[in-house]
Amino acid sequence: MSIFPATIGRFDAPRDRAAIDGLVRWVEERYREDLAKRPSKHVYVSTLPAPVVAEIDRLRDSPLIRDLIARQVPAGSTIAPMKHTDELYLSHYNKDRGGDQGLFDKHYDGNLRFLSSSIVVRALIYLQSDDTYKVVFADSQVEKAFTSYEFGLLDFHRELHWVDGAFNPADRQRILLKCNYLVTLPEGAAFGRAALAANTAVFYVVKAAMEYSKSPRTPAQIAVGFVCNLFRRLNIVHPAIPLVLSAGVLAGLAGAIGYGVSVL
Repeated sequence: MSIFPATIGRFDAPRDRAAIDGLVRWVEERYREDLAKRPSKHVYVSTLPAPVVAEIDRLRDSPLIRDLIARQVPAGSTIAPMKHTDELYLSHYNKDRGGDQGLFDKHYDGNLRFLSSSIVVRALIYLQSDDTYKVVFADSQVEKAFTSYEFGLLDFHRELHWVDGAFNPADRQRILLKCNYLVTLPEGAAFGRAALAANTAVFYVVKAAMEYSKSPRTPAQIAVGFVCNLFRRLNIVHPAIPLVLSAGVLAGLAGAIGYGVSVL
């Protein structure tokens, strides 16, 4: 399957910008302590107060984003927001070899690029940002230093990308939304539910591991962070490698548990 090309857009409508400004004010108040700390913070949008979610819906359901996606996918495709996976992201660019290291490392966000029936498009919506960091979308040969009100669309599983830049304490705080859309191709309708389930599992498992291991301090956190970064590199070689290794580890754990139970 060909890649969904990285696409850049911007919210210019006054109502959209007002919604963004209001969200930034709310985030700065609600997460005042988190904004002063490191490392990054991810919060699932579904856990936020209903009025805040309604303002976020104005952006992620925007015809501007949907139309840009529709232009790049085959006619007859179904575009379905995956709102249960969407996140509010307070972005701190820390390089500490934890689970959040992938900002600077070359990486794919997902590892299901072998699926042929669907595409997952991720929208990075910058509520507040300056232009001192550049996102490099290598496969699409697109580079962009995002500022407030701008957004980028990328292929979640097939776009190799990374962040270029160095931390400056004087930079404006980066606050963005990560919103995901499952695009089911016309010939893949029968596999829609399976694709949704597979993508949901990848989102939740990977996110849990990254959140647990960012800025690691305990031996367990360091170990999980090491595995996250190792799998990130192996995923570039081939997406099946992390899956096979994960299956092997789980099988080994199940075997060890089973043996332990039988001995007792």
